[in-house]
Amino acid sequence: MTDSNQTRPDFEAMRHAMVVSQLRTSAVSDPRVVDAMGEVPREAFVPASQAALAYRDAPLPLGGGRAINPPLITGRLLVAADIRPTDRVLLIGAAMGYAAAVLARLAASVVALEEDAGLVGSAREAIADAKVTLVEGPLKAGWAEAAPYDVIIIDGAVEAVPDTIADQLAPGGRLATGLADRGVTRLALGRRSEGGFGLVDFADLECVELPGFARPKTFQFAR
Repeated sequence: MTDSNQTRPDFEAMRHAMVVSQLRTSAVSDPRVVDAMGEVPREAFVPASQAALAYRDAPLPLGGGRAINPPLITGRLLVAADIRPTDRVLLIGAAMGYAAAVLARLAASVVALEEDAGLVGSAREAIADAKVTLVEGPLKAGWAEAAPYDVIIIDGAVEAVPDTIADQLAPGGRLATGLADRGVTRLALGRRSEGGFGLVDFADLECVELPGFARPKTFQFAR
């Protein structure tokens, strides 16, 4: 007979290795973020067939053209956003709920937005934290019903952040996202002030791209 305990992945050891080799060595320096990511069982938020790969340092396919970011990307976005215990957070691109579960350990409340019905169903089964409100709708629209937010996290790369999303930030609010530009992705942080909203890049890292955020085409005269 085969001992099933010998073949089952040691997820606790894999999670510890993620913290030590991926997060702490790559500027994920906020102890609260590190502790939260060290507690949340990432394997519970990916397809069962992919659970053994949940902690790898690469995007993980979820089906339907979607993927979950590597742990490092989510960690870097959360550190950059400087999540505080009193913050109200909007997470755009909730997928199966991993980042929402981490945010629930850092913020006062989390609205987790996802547009893929299958992913929403999986997230509802995986998330068991009263701080998280899971909502379904177009990612590019944000979730104005619960605005304004102290923080918006876009857990993926977009070509541009729509004004409709930036407008959902409270004055002084922070927005952390990935940006996609001609096949290259980078991470960026923005703040809303009285003068408007702007983004500043802070890291060139591989980030999964989210659907529906193509940059508006500029008008060109026909020749």
